[in-house]
Amino acid sequence: MGVLVGTTIVLLLGMNRMFLVEVPASGGTLIEGVLNTPAHINPLLATSEVGTEADRDISALVYSGLLRGDGKNGFIPDLAESYDVSKDGLEYTFKMKPNLVWHDGKKITAADVVFTIKTAQDGRMKSPKRASWDGIGVEQVDDLTVRFTLKKPYALFLENATMGILPEHIWKTIDYNRFDSNKYNREPIGSGPYKFDSSETTTKDGDEIPVSYTLTSFNSFALGKPNINTVKFIFYRSEEGLVQALKVGAVNAINSVSSGNAEKLKTDGYRIEHAPLPRVLAVFFNQNQQPIFTSSAVRKALALAVDKQSIVDKVLRGYGVLLDSPIPGETGDNGAFTTKKTQVERLASARDLLTKDGWSFATTTNTWTKTVKKVKQTIAFDLATSEALELKNVSEELKKAWAELGVPVTVRVFATGDLKETIVRPRKFDALFFGQVLGLGGDPYPFWHSSQRLDPGLNIASYVNTRVDKILDDARTETDTAKRTKLYDSFSNEIAKDTPAIFMYAPEFLYVLPENVRGLSLGSITVPSERFLNIYEWYINTDSVWRIFAS
Repeated sequence: MGVLVGTTIVLLLGMNRMFLVEVPASGGTLIEGVLNTPAHINPLLATSEVGTEADRDISALVYSGLLRGDGKNGFIPDLAESYDVSKDGLEYTFKMKPNLVWHDGKKITAADVVFTIKTAQDGRMKSPKRASWDGIGVEQVDDLTVRFTLKKPYALFLENATMGILPEHIWKTIDYNRFDSNKYNREPIGSGPYKFDSSETTTKDGDEIPVSYTLTSFNSFALGKPNINTVKFIFYRSEEGLVQALKVGAVNAINSVSSGNAEKLKTDGYRIEHAPLPRVLAVFFNQNQQPIFTSSAVRKALALAVDKQSIVDKVLRGYGVLLDSPIPGETGDNGAFTTKKTQVERLASARDLLTKDGWSFATTTNTWTKTVKKVKQTIAFDLATSEALELKNVSEELKKAWAELGVPVTVRVFATGDLKETIVRPRKFDALFFGQVLGLGGDPYPFWHSSQRLDPGLNIASYVNTRVDKILDDARTETDTAKRTKLYDSFSNEIAKDTPAIFMYAPEFLYVLPENVRGLSLGSITVPSERFLNIYEWYINTDSVWRIFAS
């Protein structure tokens, strides 16, 4: 009898295991190490620039938009339940989900959406999102319906609808002079998958500097309560500090590390996830500050002297794609720039260009000079860049390449926040090695249209070309994909003729995270913070349930 009972139990246990499946369960903590510290956890202020990683990452978790990227170049409803587009493409009407609340429990309505858009459009706020909403009307139809009215069709408008929405009841009383400095940029209240719980700070030179932020899952998130209970961010000043923190276990996830460090970590057994980024790393020439760059020959010669393939192979270790255009995937009609020339041949062509433009090379000083309007000019300049390891290393390789041409260059490295505030925004640089982040549709308008050449616009080369302006205007209204592609081809060709920048490469996003974090789906992302697009589906803990209940 005892043998029969024992055998029956063993059989039942075996059958139980056959029908059990693992399913995500609540619990666990993800500790992210992030470069730099947050200053503007605000979807209207968090930019796509290098150095604002902490702002973007936390904003992506704290705030929700009407729509959310699906990681496949499309969108899914977030705060919105549905939307309709008029036949002429000039009206977008969004119906919001009922019974949604902010992290503080207040109800979310269409009024919050209207307030957020009008705030982004207000020039006094200096929001980098202003260009995306320029000329777009917004109105509240009823408590849960909002309508956008465009003056002309905008093929990429739906990406606008992913911008995080601010709670009107908190922000409406804040004067514009305090929009970027009030406490809600540091202790945000949104409607995203995670809500602000606490922060740790340290004092330096009388200022409180954030050390870490702790976020907890939001039960009332529009797409469902996230599985992982807590996400903690710890901030570091350098990539070296970030990698060391990972190795000693202070954090268990880091991102945007250099390819060299990623390669070493992979060798050490760390899990590395990677995805291509629509980001353009380039050297931008400031013709307004450095007179030598007004010469097309100088700009083209400097471009010719750079062996991009060699630099990308050496610094990026294969985690990058060469560029000859401001749009990843486009080449532009660059002629000599895209042909397979040796470095010796490229340097010879560059010297020939300079000589024909009236520049003389002195072997005694190893410099190029030319007299313009009785003023002697020398081809020498400063190259500004970020302290990010990859950018520093590429800048040093550029310096070596130009030294071979006989052009002395001083590389000036800035803390990322300082670079943005003191160099990029006021356009105080000779040349700048920097990254531009294109959105899902790859719209280059914010970076090259002449209307965006002044801060807070993102046309950091202060580039002006009326033909390019017309092409970019037309591309924004063209809904036919094939026709829009042709317009962007024309745009790339115009840029190639002018050479306002040297387009180097598009990097890959590199993400180091623990093996026990499952459910991640990187797909197509435009900025590192979009790794969190489906974070509400990630999980660390699991439960075992019968297969019939798992569905």
